[in-house]
Amino acid sequence: MKTIENFNLKDKKVIIRVDFNVPIKDNRILDDNRIVMSLKTIKFAIDHDAKVILMSHLGRVKEVSDKDKYSLKIVAKRLSELLNKDVIFEGTTRGEKLEKAINNLKPGDILLMENTRFEDLNGKLESGNDDTLGKYWASLGDIFINDAFGTLHRAHASNVGIASNLPSGIGFLVKDEIEKLGSAINSPKRPFGVILGGAKVSDKIGVIENLVKKCDYILIGGGMAYTFLKSQGYNIGKSLLDENSIDFCTNILNNYSEKIILPVDSIVSKELGSDAVLKSNNTFENDDIGLDIGSKTIEKYKEILDKCETIVWNGPLGYSEIDKYSNGTKQILEYLSKKDKIVIIGGGDSASAAINFGYKKSFTHISTGGGASLELLEGKVLPGIEVIEDK
Repeated sequence: MKTIENFNLKDKKVIIRVDFNVPIKDNRILDDNRIVMSLKTIKFAIDHDAKVILMSHLGRVKEVSDKDKYSLKIVAKRLSELLNKDVIFEGTTRGEKLEKAINNLKPGDILLMENTRFEDLNGKLESGNDDTLGKYWASLGDIFINDAFGTLHRAHASNVGIASNLPSGIGFLVKDEIEKLGSAINSPKRPFGVILGGAKVSDKIGVIENLVKKCDYILIGGGMAYTFLKSQGYNIGKSLLDENSIDFCTNILNNYSEKIILPVDSIVSKELGSDAVLKSNNTFENDDIGLDIGSKTIEKYKEILDKCETIVWNGPLGYSEIDKYSNGTKQILEYLSKKDKIVIIGGGDSASAAINFGYKKSFTHISTGGGASLELLEGKVLPGIEVIEDK
């Protein structure tokens, strides 16, 4: 598959699809990690005299009032600071004003156009991969580079639509994500352990079915653990239950009992945020809610992970947004951060937890894309990659 390095970029209008979907509150960017991760590809393009056109989405744009909240103007300012270079911001997604701004670009210039999701106000043209919109955006450039790993699992006009109509390749961020996740899954240094957390088993069925055949252990945590425990006959009180997945849990445990590892105790509250106590699996009361793995489970999981050379982690082990239910996730992060192992943290909530708890630089790789990394773990082909491979 072609990368940005395979193209002659000099004097070319290069459209780079980046992922600037960053958290913003009170007109302030809370975490600029995704912007920082895009810099290598952007710098390569401007260093090779490309005229750079950046495209990204931000948030979910459902009504006209969302346009003020989800403008990329603030991102353009932060990108200018990080590059120490002016970034032209064009607050439109199509039309004469945008076309004129692009045609006025000189080699080494950078233009960031407005949020691609603004086109969803016209009938979901962006997220629905409208053919006319994809062709129009492609007409603005000479080469397309996809460096937005977080959107590779979606067929949108700003990735699949453009790539279908231009010479295309991937950027350094996407290349790094695919290589590191792919290597960990398909050619791991063994033993190979997987940590799976999050809320619902149904969200991870594909991941479990794919990885259970490839790994040596799957350690279960988060809300999904209680559906597994329920399938084993335990009283889980009012803990999160994915009732439609009970049969799946029963079958996977029957077939892979030596690989699937469940918690033996939990941090329990009567309601979210109230007093938390430690309880073993067989002492839950009917009104208990399991919200984190307990101390014996933490020690058990450390013992298993100590055997592993490659570890892939997707999903927190408890309700880690609330401090009293974050200990399991924190303890395992701290433990792994001190070990000489290949540790890949999937995107989404597990990546946020690793970064927010201070482990941004502690592991082999922290993915920038939750949904995309999840689908890679399932063994799926990502539309944003498939369209480039087909070319």
